[in-house]
Amino acid sequence: MAQSMTIVMVLALIAFAPLAFSQKTGVLNPKFYDRSCPKAVEIVKSVVANAVAKETRMAASLLRLHFHDCFVKGCDASILLDSTGTLISEKRSNPNRNSARGFEVIEQIKSALEKKCPQTVSCADIMALAARDSTVLTGGPSWEVPLGRRDARDASLSGSNNNIPAPNNTFQTILTKFKLKGLDVVDLVALSGSHTIGKSRCTSFRQRLYNQSGNGQPDYALDKSYAAQLKKRCPRSGGDQNLFVLDFVSPTKFDNNYFKNLLASKGLLNSDQVLVTKSDASMELVKKYAKSNKAFFDQFAKSMIRMGNITPLTGSKGEIRKICRKMNK
Repeated sequence: MAQSMTIVMVLALIAFAPLAFSQKTGVLNPKFYDRSCPKAVEIVKSVVANAVAKETRMAASLLRLHFHDCFVKGCDASILLDSTGTLISEKRSNPNRNSARGFEVIEQIKSALEKKCPQTVSCADIMALAARDSTVLTGGPSWEVPLGRRDARDASLSGSNNNIPAPNNTFQTILTKFKLKGLDVVDLVALSGSHTIGKSRCTSFRQRLYNQSGNGQPDYALDKSYAAQLKKRCPRSGGDQNLFVLDFVSPTKFDNNYFKNLLASKGLLNSDQVLVTKSDASMELVKKYAKSNKAFFDQFAKSMIRMGNITPLTGSKGEIRKICRKMNK
């Protein structure tokens, strides 16, 4: 009898273990708002759909916003905070200044959610959902977004300047920045595929056209005819803010043409092209995704979930902001 009781207790503990573990570590769950705000996912999707219908580029902007948030202090919506007397906004950092956009769409979503479920859905979760919806709306894969993140009560300008991969970083520097966030070369290549949509500024790739290695020569890894086209609107000086599509074949469609462009030496940014010129491992992945749209989509969805799980605030940490651009009083 005592032995059978022991077995029952052990089995009960085993059954309870996953629940106890998830509470302890704050594991995110796609069903997090099912009871507290059942329409949350639907509301986000509706506002994002309207925004992308007005301006297709907004899909890429919302996807990038989530990426730039997660790589700083984790996925905690710190990127959304405006500067105050005691806080310097991440919006002022080199990767975000005159570049990050979509803030007004996030606020529009937040406003709609506050009317339905006051102080329930975090700005961090809104960004994660908006990134998924943006991907789907432009023809990309879907995935269940794990939810339950809370919002930061601080920001990091230095973290934004140092942790986000830059267009002119070396391959090793970019990979190191990914590894520091618990991501690997597979995530790096798959997530770089988000450059299948969106645009980049002349200032982000000018050095490739005129002075790649400090010797006054263009990047040898850049197709000459493609470079000649780019030079027309990206001169040696001036035109810093002129925009160029990241994928010239299908700029508004989420597909694997980005990888095909890389194999043809027609990646726009240095951080794109190094995926085939500086690493055998990443080059093999580029070939794999160029060959199979399905392989790219499957991995992109997995890598987005992994990225969205970078040190989220959960439980009683942080807060649920009423307005995404400022902390609660």
